[in-house]
Formats: sequence, structure tokens, C-alpha cells
Amino acid sequence: MTVTVSGLYIYPIKSCGGIALQHSAIGMAGLQNDRRWMLVTPDGLFLTQRGLPAMARIGTGIHDGFLTVTYPGMPRLDVPIDVIEDDDSVRLQVTVWRDAVDAVDEGDLAAQWFSAALQTPCRLVKVHPQAHRVAGVDYVTDWLAAHPETAGFAPRHVYAFADGYPVLVTNEASLAELNRRLVERGQQEVGMDRFRANVVLSGLDAFEEDYVALLQVGDIRFGLVKPCVRCEVPNTDQVTGQRHAEPMTTLTGFRSQRTGGVTFGENAIVDAPAHAVIAVGDAVDITLEF
Repeated sequence: MTVTVSGLYIYPIKSCGGIALQHSAIGMAGLQNDRRWMLVTPDGLFLTQRGLPAMARIGTGIHDGFLTVTYPGMPRLDVPIDVIEDDDSVRLQVTVWRDAVDAVDEGDLAAQWFSAALQTPCRLVKVHPQAHRVAGVDYVTDWLAAHPETAGFAPRHVYAFADGYPVLVTNEASLAELNRRLVERGQQEVGMDRFRANVVLSGLDAFEEDYVALLQVGDIRFGLVKPCVRCEVPNTDQVTGQRHAEPMTTLTGFRSQRTGGVTFGENAIVDAPAHAVIAVGDAVDITLEF
């Protein structure tokens, strides 16, 4: 089989709009600038589309040293990517699930902009360069122990504000099979944007990613350590911000047998040399396990 990278996406602000890329720098923390920023309550608790589906309508871009942010009816907001990160006055701890993570507050103007857009008090923060949030230690440890061919992977994988792992890998054929079943049920097809993937593959059979242990793209290796258990976010239209019953109703009908949840995609860790770059069209070597 011929497997290739068919899509690359980052989501600079957790749970907000994504950016399609043709190539990206990549390292242990995943694709460059992915989930580097996050919205939090005034008390520092993370916000997502689970509670605020309108976050899907917040568009993002990275241009000329700025994170640019848009929302219907709002002026564009430009946030400098480089800020004074060693100033204790803007350093704080925020909460992502059960993790306390060091972050940098992006200031009152950004807080006012996002609070007005979402009609809820919130602040924009960026992951602090000294933050040390480690991906699923138990799953990573077990995966490394089960795959001796993975010598060179770090035992601990530090990343930013993604839910649980540095990279989410999905498969075009799996989406095609889901859409086939949706149409069969009289429902509308959905796009891969519903699943907020980082790396999309083509050339695999539907849900063959369930049995992939390792991906290699040049000198870059991905360890697929855990199926991604889905919440209600895929039911949010990423253009309108409206919440629906699909595709999770259909997905639940045939994907709820694994890991005690409804799965789509695989969470991954990364082993990459310095200055590594991944690109759409890159060939992918796969190692299967059954």
C-alpha cells in the first residue's frame, strides 16, 4: 500500500478555528504553534467547545509575528507571538483537566475581545516556555515497553494545551466510511474538521489506524499510543458553531466497542530530529500490530 500525509492542521487557540498547512515544523510537542494558546475563565479554568460551541467560529491565523483572530461582527485582533515571558506579573497557572500548567496572560485587550465575542468572561493565555505538562505517562510507558523498536523515543513527552497528547492522527478512509453510514441513515456528510486532527493520512483502509503502532515520515516517527475517545465536539458545525446530534449518534453505533468509549483517530507521541519538517504529500511507512 502507499500511505501519504494528505492533511496537516494546527489549532493555535485550543478549541478555536484551525489552520490548514502545506508543511510544518514538528517536535516532541507536536506541530509548531498547535494549541499554544487557550481561553480560560477568570479563575484559570480552560474553556472549550464542549461548553461554548461558538468557539468554533473564532478564526485564527499566524502572520508576520502575530496571532490574528477573527469573529463575525468583531474587529480583527492581533496578538504578538513574542511577549515578555519572564515577567512574573503576567505569569500564572491555569488548569487543563487535572493538570496545572504555567502560562502567560495575554493582557486585558485580548480578554475584553474574547469576552465580548463569546459573551462570557474569559482571558487568553499562552503556554509558558518553562511549562512542563507531560502526555499520558501510563499509556506512553506501556506503549514503549510493548514496542522495543521504538528506541529513541523520550520517556516523557512535554506538550502544550491539547487535551491529552501532542498529535492527533486520523484517516481519510475512516471518515469516508462514517460518511457512507451517515448518508445511509439520511444524514449529511461531515468534514474532517469535526475531528480536529493534526495529521491526516490517505492510503489506509477504513479504521486500519486502529492497528497501526508506528508511523515514520522521513526521520520523523509517530507512536500511536491510544485511540482518541470522542466527546460531543464532533457534533459542532465548525463553520456555524451549531450543535447537532450527528455524527456522534452514527459513530456510536459502530465505534463504541473499544476502550470503553466512542473512538475516532489515534493519539500520538513524536520522535523527531531538530528542525524537522513534515509536509503534505510525504510518504508514510507504517508498522502494524494485531
